[in-house]
Amino acid sequence: MPSPTGVPADELVLEDIVTLTDRAQTRLTELRDEEPEGNTLGLRLSINGSQGIDFVYDLEFVPLATLPLSEQVRNHGGLRVVIPDNDVANLQGATLDFEDGLVLRNPNKPKPLDLDNLTTDGELVDGVQAALLGEINPALASHGGYVELVGVDESDGTVYMRMGGGCQGCSMSRMTMMQGVQSMLRESVDGVTRVLDVTDHAAGENPYYS
Repeated sequence: MPSPTGVPADELVLEDIVTLTDRAQTRLTELRDEEPEGNTLGLRLSINGSQGIDFVYDLEFVPLATLPLSEQVRNHGGLRVVIPDNDVANLQGATLDFEDGLVLRNPNKPKPLDLDNLTTDGELVDGVQAALLGEINPALASHGGYVELVGVDESDGTVYMRMGGGCQGCSMSRMTMMQGVQSMLRESVDGVTRVLDVTDHAAGENPYYS
């Protein structure tokens, strides 16, 4: 099928965003092939926030057939690597390696967060607050915790949140925030693209970043 440039899609050469070492490519291909869907899956690499001077990442296998148009796909020896558009700039030039485990070496660092420039009112904020009140915080209350909205970056749909109670400092708090809360907000609030955690986890009762 011709591409928008007139060049057949299978002849297009796209610049790599992330480099995979041979060791990483081999290991990740093995892991993909252990999945029931096998080579219909791609490896999605995304940024889920930051901690200190480094980004926090998420790696998961996702069905290639259902990817949104806002995802960039690169072929690494038969292993498709998927990167969200809004993470491309912050992953450009990174290298994914495998030593004792997967290691991502990224020359890019998070910019200092200016919370004063975030939006704290408007339709998107109202939708997030309604979801927190009606669904998310009642679910977290059973764990003695809660999340609160810090603000929204309306330019890209990023929601900044802070945890409190039993979630702050808990070793499961980042997983709770990045997977559960983000998934619920994406499904219930139009315009939310991702959730970033600005909690000072070292200040909780069970700090795990110290």
